[in-house]
Amino acid sequence: MTTYPDAPWDMVGQLWLTLFRVPAPVDDLRPAGVHGVAFVRYEEGSPLTYSELLVARQVANAQGRRVSISDIWVDSPASVAGGRELWAIPKLLAELSSSTVRRGPISHTEWSAVTGHQPIVQARFGDVSGLALRTPFRGGTWQPGIPDTDGEERTAQLTGSAKALPCRAQWDFATDGPLGWLAGARQLASFRMTDFRMSFA
Repeated sequence: MTTYPDAPWDMVGQLWLTLFRVPAPVDDLRPAGVHGVAFVRYEEGSPLTYSELLVARQVANAQGRRVSISDIWVDSPASVAGGRELWAIPKLLAELSSSTVRRGPISHTEWSAVTGHQPIVQARFGDVSGLALRTPFRGGTWQPGIPDTDGEERTAQLTGSAKALPCRAQWDFATDGPLGWLAGARQLASFRMTDFRMSFA
């Protein structure tokens, strides 16, 4: 059995996010509308250090307005186990890699994600978010449950702060990969959160 930290997870790290408009529904978990796709790097100071790729959308139900994650990959077995069992987040394992180069105030970051031998996506970002002021954020997740756990829905609360600004982003989804349904989606806006501090409970 894979062990993982107890909640809350007090995380620090970096995030790159782009909003896409999906023109037609894929299934019940992936309807037409706006979906956010993000790469995240959880760094030293977190109870687990790992990288993450996720797709999420906003939902409104009895718990209010929250974010629901439909697709997510990490490179940590402990994160997979904890995410699925604590919060019903459907994490899977993948190979995630990133590199960042800074030239003055500008950061250039490249990401790639592969599951098995199947590419998922490559992405490039440019930002100056390190110049932003730190601001607080608050939110929550709602997950419908995972059949291979107890199948029960879960909610989580998150609070934190970060230096955040819009950024430039270029995404290349593998059309025959698990996120191929995003290949034709319209890119709306992109954001970078630098040095976030976040409690996920």
